[in-house]
Amino acid sequence: MSLDNLTSLLLYNDKSPILFNSGFFLFFLAAFLLCYQLVRNSERGRVAVFSFFSLYFFYLACGSYVMLVIIAAIVDFYLSNRIHRETKDSVRKGLLWFSVIINIGLLFYFKYTNFFINCINDLAGGNIHPIQVLLPIGISFYTFENLSYTIDVYRREIKPVDKFMDYLFFLSFFPKLMMGPIVRAADFIPQIRRPYVLSKEDVGKGMFLIMNGLFKKVVISDFIYQHFVQYIFDDPARHTGIECLLGVYGYAMVIYCDFSGYSDMAIGIARWTGFVIPPNFDKPYQSSSITEFWRRWHISLSSWLRDYVYIPLGGNRKGKFRQYVNLMLTMLVGGFWHGASWNFIFWGGVHGGALAVDKLWAGWQKKREWLRATPLRAGLWKIGGVLFTFHLVCFCWIFFKSETFAGAWELLGQVTGNFQGHLLSEVLAGYPEVFMLMGLGYLLHFLPSKWDEKLSLGFSNLHWAGAAAVMVLFIWMLNEVKTQEPMMPIYLQF
Repeated sequence: MSLDNLTSLLLYNDKSPILFNSGFFLFFLAAFLLCYQLVRNSERGRVAVFSFFSLYFFYLACGSYVMLVIIAAIVDFYLSNRIHRETKDSVRKGLLWFSVIINIGLLFYFKYTNFFINCINDLAGGNIHPIQVLLPIGISFYTFENLSYTIDVYRREIKPVDKFMDYLFFLSFFPKLMMGPIVRAADFIPQIRRPYVLSKEDVGKGMFLIMNGLFKKVVISDFIYQHFVQYIFDDPARHTGIECLLGVYGYAMVIYCDFSGYSDMAIGIARWTGFVIPPNFDKPYQSSSITEFWRRWHISLSSWLRDYVYIPLGGNRKGKFRQYVNLMLTMLVGGFWHGASWNFIFWGGVHGGALAVDKLWAGWQKKREWLRATPLRAGLWKIGGVLFTFHLVCFCWIFFKSETFAGAWELLGQVTGNFQGHLLSEVLAGYPEVFMLMGLGYLLHFLPSKWDEKLSLGFSNLHWAGAAAVMVLFIWMLNEVKTQEPMMPIYLQF
């Protein structure tokens, strides 16, 4: 390898940012783990090494935007300590609002400025030119972590850290920096103080999660998207309704495997370094209601919205009608968090409305216990709930994925007006590998969680030589079956 090639690998390249599924990440992770092991007995050493590699990782992912993380850490470290020391409520509240304005202001500038410029132009006939700005990777995730930290300090639920490096370490922790999960300081920071102990369970669990995540992301998600789903969503009018419907089912699996796969890898890498991050997904398509779906999908975001938006709005404490309004507002915020687009707002609004209807529906069912009086009735009721919830979620995915409303309605028009179900066998025969992987993905998704736990336990019981052999064999297999062009994670845009 020439010096130029080595230099290009070690410097930021906007055409090839570092990702968990990129080849260079294996070398990065190996170098990090080696250095981390050398300082494993020193708390300060672990914080320094981890912070350095985290910031370097972020630099390789988005270049100079790494400075935003550092600035955000400085601002909120200072403000949280001032809030903690201050005795006057009015000053404390003022400092909190200052932190909220700074964090939301940065998010607003990078993510929503052009959206509002376009809204003003459309409504008032203005001619304001959109600004040239790139969305920094991960800003939505670490902004929410910053906000929850300062709010928790203001509520006196946690004590702020005394050392700036501890806060920078928490905020920049590279396994979750770019795509979450959104981690609370109250859960994470106490783990910094614990001695580093790596058990066989940590090794096995981490290995299972990393391999599971890579398989979901690289093998299932990337292949289905690049060989089927993108064709459907790029131009729905060129495809029959049955193709469009299968494309929506495919996208449901793509986004789940893409995002949950990346989350699994983040949690697995953290586990190898002695940190426990709560799971972010729990087989969400097994949900028999939309309320259950949001307990299983992107758990860190839904719990964040519950604690910092829904409950402060009043939650369910101010009557039924206000609860429904609060659910709607919370999910609209969730939709807008995903992106500056009316499609995302509509997606959040439908989920908010569905959550409100689900509360009414749950109350109606509670008064009719005979509906589930026998195991057969309860089973059929459960299956019906799963099928309905899955299709409601798929309907919303159409608007989430489509670039415009027109594109979403066009796809729905093909499903409802040009279905041509008799072509099913031809469609399946045209994309055999795609539908085999889709079937495998849904089969694995609907297996009981205890199967995953048994497999994870099996990894924990492997001898180190066996574990190394399994990992090498898995990486070789992955290299053989991966798509030619690595696909950027979907949630990277958020």
